[in-house]
Amino acid sequence: MSHSPLLNLPGPSAELLDDIGAAIGAARDFVTAFDPELVVAFSPDHYNGFFYKLMPPFCIGTAASGVGDYGSHAGPLAVPADIALDCAAAVLDAGVDVAISAGIDVDHGTTQPLQALFGDAASVPVIPVFINSVAIPLGPIARSRALGAAIGGFLAGLDRRVLLLASGGLSHDPPVPTLASAPAAARARIVDGEPMGPEGRTARQQQVVAAAAEFAAGAGSCRPLNPDWDAALLDLLDTGNLAAFDGWTNDRIAAEAGNSAHEVRTWVAAFAALATAGPYRTGNHYYRPAPELIAGFAIRTAVPV
Repeated sequence: MSHSPLLNLPGPSAELLDDIGAAIGAARDFVTAFDPELVVAFSPDHYNGFFYKLMPPFCIGTAASGVGDYGSHAGPLAVPADIALDCAAAVLDAGVDVAISAGIDVDHGTTQPLQALFGDAASVPVIPVFINSVAIPLGPIARSRALGAAIGGFLAGLDRRVLLLASGGLSHDPPVPTLASAPAAARARIVDGEPMGPEGRTARQQQVVAAAAEFAAGAGSCRPLNPDWDAALLDLLDTGNLAAFDGWTNDRIAAEAGNSAHEVRTWVAAFAALATAGPYRTGNHYYRPAPELIAGFAIRTAVPV
């Protein structure tokens, strides 16, 4: 499912929130019926847990806490450290380089979906899997598919009901700084992780709200959403043609769908993990281009055939 800090901020219309809320409700019913014993959450970060001072392409957390940005969960998550560590070892054995963290900080990209699906983000055992989707240079999307396949291979050996959760927008290009584009005032934050503090977070929220209002009005500097690109991506996921993503270059993704569209690598990883169990079928085919959220917003559920 997609995420957006604007779901928790003033601005989006009641009609939009009700529409997305109904789709999330259907996903919640799907999850409740499945009753997972473990969640593996593939998600990006927005300079709240990982910074340019040390930016791994992938990281598995053996312990994690939410930072509480945009009204999301603050505090520890229920991470089964032994399983997470075994998962990291299995991924390395499969030939995919992954970092580990015994104290990973996660933001709304991880906790918002957990709260939406479970009510309390800390109420379910979860292994957080960070995939860098913002800080360039980025690895090829094929590596995210390989990561997912390696994790799926590990999970196949567990006698547990495992929910694979991917969190990320589709086409979207919000004002997120990079090392090359950040103004001097932001560099200490994105490089060294300088604490933002309550005043800084409030100012950041106000900037996001203003940018969304501009974008929804057809102004501002954000690149337009691309529903055609979103539809093509969802079609590949729905049909299980995951190998096709290996030909998608990072430059192509950014040019056609915006710099933050790289978050779709979380979707690719999760579906690759699911595909290790064989063919699958998808449901809850929700999609909506949502300028008020500066995102193409989508939800999918899927189960092995």
